[in-house]
Amino acid sequence: MFSGIVETMAQVVKIETEQTNKHFTLRNPFGEPLSIDQSVAHNGVCLTVVKTDGDLYTVTAMQETLRLTNLDLLKEGDWVNVERSMLMGGRLDGHIVQGHVDQMARCIEAKETDGSWYYRFEYESTKEMVERGYFCVDKGSVSINGVSLTVCEPDVIGNKGYVSVCIIPYTEENTNFKYIKEGTIVNLEFDILGKYISRYAAILNGNK
Repeated sequence: MFSGIVETMAQVVKIETEQTNKHFTLRNPFGEPLSIDQSVAHNGVCLTVVKTDGDLYTVTAMQETLRLTNLDLLKEGDWVNVERSMLMGGRLDGHIVQGHVDQMARCIEAKETDGSWYYRFEYESTKEMVERGYFCVDKGSVSINGVSLTVCEPDVIGNKGYVSVCIIPYTEENTNFKYIKEGTIVNLEFDILGKYISRYAAILNGNK
């Protein structure tokens, strides 16, 4: 479980393919050791630490994870947003993020707006996906590349969904949003509470 408050970024130093899996080795940016079996979100994807070596650590993504997220697009030298699992008993500064990415989205607009940054994203949307809670509501929460953000200007047109977010300079500088431009692919995780409500409503309406 995560909060969507990205701690820092980690750089990918090596990518190895083993059958349908990929092993990502990154430089540990946390200033303290990571342990085997520890969960860390990478661009919003919860991955388990499987190996540590000095200031390096390795995580593995299986085929389904690679299919649904932008991890398969990573190259050596790329930067990913990282967050360690949430501590129980503390303040929830973002929102409840599971680290289970729902789908990818494409940036269709990125611009500076008087000191802050505005981004708009497009993603696939169908009736069945909406019934599973794969949509956004105005002033709701969404996780984009693991960053907890407030939704603005949500819309669905045909088979495309749209969501916009505004980024303050601190977030722009300290996450990989600074590398996002038109055409960049990002990870989306929709609000888990909305997904439960949507699924329950679909069941009540006779949709299994």
